[in-house]
Amino acid sequence: MTRTSATELTLGVLGGMGPQATVDFMAKLVLATPVSAEQDHLRVLVDSNAKVPDRNKAIAGNGPTSGPGPGPVLAAMAVGLQRSGADFIVMACNTAHAFERDIRDALTVPFISMVEEAADACLREHAGARSVGLLAAPGCIASGLYQQALAQRGLQVLLLPAAEQARFNALLYKIKLNEPLPALQLEMKALGQTLIDAGADVLLAGCTEVPLVLAQGDLPRPLLDATWNLAQRCVLYARGLAPLPGSIESAN
Repeated sequence: MTRTSATELTLGVLGGMGPQATVDFMAKLVLATPVSAEQDHLRVLVDSNAKVPDRNKAIAGNGPTSGPGPGPVLAAMAVGLQRSGADFIVMACNTAHAFERDIRDALTVPFISMVEEAADACLREHAGARSVGLLAAPGCIASGLYQQALAQRGLQVLLLPAAEQARFNALLYKIKLNEPLPALQLEMKALGQTLIDAGADVLLAGCTEVPLVLAQGDLPRPLLDATWNLAQRCVLYARGLAPLPGSIESAN
């Protein structure tokens, strides 16, 4: 594997879904990295490709009628990052993990799941929680990504009612279209409160646009930001402070 030092791995990031979410991940990666000099930051290769076909539409069966769907596009991006020197790869989009198999099948370096990492964090950081309120895009929910991951860890998943989920879906695309974020914060807080009222012990920002308008402390229950969690885990993996998931060391 290519290493920038004797102990550090190069990170590859599949991004652009949407661009603001990728910028948010990169900013959090910088904040999560303890350094004493600029050169101590990780080497990161990023493919911020806003041209990836809409994941929610593809999952709903309304994908592109010509050209490749999200899976092949993401796989090609991942291969490009590997060829450029990435030692492991992550993706700054939750819903796109519905196409994770395409990515893994194309790679010979590890792909780290944002979904699995966030589900692990729910247990690690909120040991007393039993119910997780999920704020996620329709494709992510339809694919059952978090429902399955959290159920495997003994956690109940609470979803927004249909009308509120429709509001969330509309809000998601407003964020992607760069509408003023302060005007959208109150609506996202209201949706989070709906899940708290339904019994959520912790909220999970299972969409990378959510942390752009909702922060820890905005609501009376803790918020687990899957983006921030992934950034923290990437630092540990790159620096060899935790074994990469799926490695021989992590299996022991």
